[in-house]
Amino acid sequence: MIRAFDMFCGAGGSSAGARAAGAEIVAGVDMCTIATRTFAANFPAARVIHDRLESLDPGSLKSEIGGIDLLLASPECTNHTCAKGGASYSEASEASRATAMLVIDYARALRPRWLILENVVHMRPWSRYGELKHNLTDLGYHLHEHVLDSADFGVAQRRRRLFLVGDLERMPPAIRKRPGRKKSARSVLDPPGTWITSTLKHERRAAATLERAQRGFQALGPDASFLLVYYGTDGRGSVNGGWQRLNRPLRTITTLDRFALISHDRGEPRLRMLQVPELKRAMGFDDNFMLPVGTRRDRIRLLGNGVCPPVMKAVVESLTSFS
Repeated sequence: MIRAFDMFCGAGGSSAGARAAGAEIVAGVDMCTIATRTFAANFPAARVIHDRLESLDPGSLKSEIGGIDLLLASPECTNHTCAKGGASYSEASEASRATAMLVIDYARALRPRWLILENVVHMRPWSRYGELKHNLTDLGYHLHEHVLDSADFGVAQRRRRLFLVGDLERMPPAIRKRPGRKKSARSVLDPPGTWITSTLKHERRAAATLERAQRGFQALGPDASFLLVYYGTDGRGSVNGGWQRLNRPLRTITTLDRFALISHDRGEPRLRMLQVPELKRAMGFDDNFMLPVGTRRDRIRLLGNGVCPPVMKAVVESLTSFS
């Protein structure tokens, strides 16, 4: 069985995907307590380390956990996103970006045959991205860069991410998309009546929320159900501004609570936020994956920072099927 080590493991999305592809998850490291407790609950046989990777000695770690076939890495991504803006440079933000360079140290010490680095697409313009790839190539890795959308792999969410895949023995192959119709946002929703709703016309409802809802009603009709999208980049004047149809994949889940469902009860428009179990399904986690600790906000942050398991499963299978 392939033995995998998950750097920046978070709640365990990458590891869940690798496990579904047949890998044994040997260990995971993260500096977030809620993340490591969640990871431990889902991977009880793995060694879970709550620490900063730069504080650990990769050579000593190898002595403790044994040989590794697959290195998974999802370095800090916040400071690569376009939302940070070009004026966001600081020593702190660059230090965050530079955590990606730790992959080189761990790959050198652990010498896994395969490595998979996942991050936001906006990592590619980073000034040290070329240096990162050059160093991995010097270690002997054949690299293949992919930009993958989770909706192409059976996930009910549009989520484009960069996957830098390395293999010591051969050029990594192409990754096959899942055939068939894409899953819709509607497919992750719980049945009506599962969660409490409130009237859309509540006196304390923000004017911007009512404006988004009105744009949806204008496009779909007064009795339509749809999603409101907070914190999006849609233009306020656009007919699609701030809302989306239910028959399409959900827009990208972030660390913020940004999706509300508009539905109707006896002709009255009602509103509720999407709940953690629904967002978990929209990330592609199965029902057995647990989020046992933390507040609602904590759990949404874990999901928003996570990797969709079906995508990672497809990437790992692409590497190991022809090994």
